[in-house]
Amino acid sequence: MHYARHVWQKTGLGVWAAWCCGAMLWCGMPLLNAAEGTTYDDPAKVDADYAIQGEYLGEKADGSGKLGVQVLARGNGKFHAVGYDGGLPGEGWDRGDTKHETDGELKNGEVVFAAGEHRAVLKDGGITITGSAGEVEATLKKVTRESPTAGAKPPAGAVVLFDGKNAAAFPGAKVTDDHLLIQGATSKQTFGDCTLHVEFRTPYQPHHDSQARGNSGVYLQGRYEVQVLDSFGLEGKNNECGGIYGISDPAVNMCYPPLTWQTYDIEYTAAKFEGDKKVKNARMTVKHNGVVVQDNVEIPHGTTAAPVAEAATPGPLYLQDHGNPVRYRNIWLLEKK
Repeated sequence: MHYARHVWQKTGLGVWAAWCCGAMLWCGMPLLNAAEGTTYDDPAKVDADYAIQGEYLGEKADGSGKLGVQVLARGNGKFHAVGYDGGLPGEGWDRGDTKHETDGELKNGEVVFAAGEHRAVLKDGGITITGSAGEVEATLKKVTRESPTAGAKPPAGAVVLFDGKNAAAFPGAKVTDDHLLIQGATSKQTFGDCTLHVEFRTPYQPHHDSQARGNSGVYLQGRYEVQVLDSFGLEGKNNECGGIYGISDPAVNMCYPPLTWQTYDIEYTAAKFEGDKKVKNARMTVKHNGVVVQDNVEIPHGTTAAPVAEAATPGPLYLQDHGNPVRYRNIWLLEKK
């Protein structure tokens, strides 16, 4: 509580302090005490906390700019809030800009973040932040973002690896009853330089954390992993969504909330060999939900847990099974000749 006041005084970000200092309320919604470790892979079958979780965006009342807040469910009425001065990641906020974090717990219909006389109330899909005299300092509304490349159609000459009809391009892979590809799939086709489009959805696992929360991975040529993880609201590290595992942090954490469809659009250049000697490293540019998070990054070696060793030969697309029900759809690949 004292730290929140200190940040407010040092930065002058009174509105975010108000958010940290207030209360969140979701009216008319009973809390379900989910069993420890519950995993939800169907957006229609979730706990009550899921409706509170999400992204909120609004303007400061004094006209000085936008505020973005990501609210993460931690299970049984516990929440973590991340505030972004300037807007949401990729839409006004970039790595290095001001960010604030705080925790709260739902009690008697409210999740309270108390400090000073400020108050923030979340209800009916919005947050109203008021000051010590009751004046409105900011109003935020819940928003649902969609990747601009969701549903992207394959260009002429592209190979459609999965369109929901069957998993023939991934021998031994399984498809759900609602026509989604289940994690743990390796393509029959191998490839070199290419453009790859992949859409994925992480599960909602409020009691899980870090690498145990919606973990999978997209491995180019089976050698280099772009991590898939429910890292909504996290720091944006190389072992989180949009990271090249163990090698490169994403420029910004563009992860959407779990059970939201997300996209990777990847421009990939394979490593080059002369005989058995590698003479040029692989490189890739990654767009996560339409935003460049890896810009022509050089990859000096194969990433952790890669099933295929570096070599001059082409390699498959591998969608890692890390024990979490991650789903995939609309996968296509265009080789560069």
